[in-house]
Amino acid sequence: MNKKTLVLGASLKSNRYSNYAIQRLVSNKIETVAFGLRAGEVSGVQIDTDLLPYKDVHSITLYLNPQRQKEYYNYILSLKPERVIFNPGTENPELYKILEENNIAFEAACTLVLLSTNQY
Repeated sequence: MNKKTLVLGASLKSNRYSNYAIQRLVSNKIETVAFGLRAGEVSGVQIDTDLLPYKDVHSITLYLNPQRQKEYYNYILSLKPERVIFNPGTENPELYKILEENNIAFEAACTLVLLSTNQY
């Protein structure tokens, strides 16, 4: 099963965890789309700067701090993902509650660890 993943908060900077996550998702043959503040490409994945209505998103992996997440709440809900992954530093009880109310699973975990331990 392909778990198409949106990296929300993607960075072109090679030392950022979001950048590394894109690389690891691609190397694990997981269809990947990305949104960030600057357009560009990482491992063949275009980083979009517009909030596109991606179809069939299984997972959203967050790389935005809780304050920055607020402006994306409606967007996240509109994609109807099966789960949202809160990477270290992105934990957000307010968004947890919103996701629960909309029957969207979530977990506070590290995408990189999930991939490296075959738990993704």
